[in-house]
Amino acid sequence: MPSIRTARLTGLFYLGLAVAGGLSFLLIRSRLFVADDPAATLANLLDHESLARAGIAFELLTVLTQALAAAWFYRLFHAANRFAAAAIAAFGLVNAVAVLVSSALLATALETARAGGDAAPVQLLHTVSGHLWSVGGLFFGLWLIPMGRCVLDSGWMPRALGWLLVAGGAGYVLSAFVRYLSPDTATIADTLAYPATAGELWMIGYLLIRGARRQAPDRSPAATPQPATL
Repeated sequence: MPSIRTARLTGLFYLGLAVAGGLSFLLIRSRLFVADDPAATLANLLDHESLARAGIAFELLTVLTQALAAAWFYRLFHAANRFAAAAIAAFGLVNAVAVLVSSALLATALETARAGGDAAPVQLLHTVSGHLWSVGGLFFGLWLIPMGRCVLDSGWMPRALGWLLVAGGAGYVLSAFVRYLSPDTATIADTLAYPATAGELWMIGYLLIRGARRQAPDRSPAATPQPATL
C-alpha cells in the first residue's frame, strides 16, 4: 500500500494539470485565436498581451504538473504493476513535451506580433500550437489505459474506476484519429473523450479525498465463509 501522502500529492498534481490545461487551452486560447481570421488573432494578441502571456504561463504550468503527476503516478503504482506504472510515466512525459513545444510557439507568436510582424505567421504559429495539443492527445489517452490497469491490479481502488479509465483512454486515442480522418464529425470526436474526462475527475477526487486506503472486504452472504457442517 502506498502512503496516503503519496496518493494525495499525485491527486494534487493531477488537479493542477486539469486546471492549468483547461484555462490555457479551453479558455484563453478560445479568446485569442480566431481560426478563419489571422488579422483578428493578431489584434487580439496586441490588445490583450497580458492574457496571452497568462496563456503561455498556464501552458508551462500544464507541462510542470503533468511531469510531476507522471512521476508520482509511477511512485504510486509501481508496486502494483511496474510495467504499467512506467507506461503511465512515459506516455505522460511525451504529452508534456508536446505542450512544451506548443508554449514555445505561442511565445514566438506573441513576440512576432509585438515586433510588427504580419498576421499570417502569427496565425500559423497558433495553428501549429493547437494541432500539437490535438496530436499530443494521443499520448494523453495512452497514459489513461495503463493507469486503469494499475487501478485494477492495486486492490485499493474501485475496479469500476479502472475499467472507466481503460475505456476512456481508448476513446481518447480513437478521437485523435476521428478528428483528422473525418473533420466534419468533431462532435463525435468530442463525445469519445467524455468517458476519459469522467474517469479523470473520479481519479482526482478519489486520490484527494480518500487517498490510499484498502477497499473494505465484501461482507455479502456469498462472500462470508460459512461454518462447516457435519
